[in-house]
Amino acid sequence: MGLFKKNPFGHILFIKKWLIRILGAITHRRFRGFNELQIEGSEILKDLPETNVLFISNHQTYFADVVAMFHVFNASLSGRDDSIKNVGYLWNPKLNIYYVAAKETMKSGLLPKILAYVGSVSIERTWRAEGKDVNRQVKMSDISNIAKALDDGWVITFPQGTTTPFKPIRKGTAHIIKRYKPVVVPIVIDGFRRSFDKKGIRIKKKNILQSMEIKEPLDIDYDNETIAEIVEKIEYAIEQHPSFLKVIPKEELLAQEELNKQREW
Repeated sequence: MGLFKKNPFGHILFIKKWLIRILGAITHRRFRGFNELQIEGSEILKDLPETNVLFISNHQTYFADVVAMFHVFNASLSGRDDSIKNVGYLWNPKLNIYYVAAKETMKSGLLPKILAYVGSVSIERTWRAEGKDVNRQVKMSDISNIAKALDDGWVITFPQGTTTPFKPIRKGTAHIIKRYKPVVVPIVIDGFRRSFDKKGIRIKKKNILQSMEIKEPLDIDYDNETIAEIVEKIEYAIEQHPSFLKVIPKEELLAQEELNKQREW
């Protein structure tokens, strides 16, 4: 790799590699130390193509979710199964992993700007700006940047566009899926909201079991399925469909409470 070789967004890969190494070393204990990250399905990552892969996930914090995925993805590609033991897997990280994030979030300080260099595809939210509801047109440059990232590698997106659970799926994700036909891999995370503050920077509570389940790629008929059908498929895949908000029987609640006690190891 040439010293000044750049990715399609103009980021120097040598600098990006060192940022991933340093940030990875700093954050590793957040997922294997202060708290434990339980991983399921990481073997799926090894069989994915090098480019045009879209990861869809529920969202719990601004940054910790993505950082955990960088750890899991690189650990899996280095031969580890459902484990991020030994941070040495970040010595030669995958450099074409990107994530979709709100532009105003990634410009909100020095750390977000550094994290943006690591792989952010920053977009302007069409429904929210500076803490207020808005209604504006999608910027075509944002769509083309997501396409550029897919063409170069893997892209992580949070189709609800918010850390609030069970919010509607944004149709833009379905439009991107229909248009660019990526391999769509669902991820379901839990425990991050209890472990970290909303930004995912400050550890709020220790000894919380965090979990990440990587599921098999979705079976999508890109040409014939409607936007609404793809949206519903996403809702079920990342377990954010309204049907998951069922009334839980008392016995099940007690069993869940007991399990949570065990999780606080």
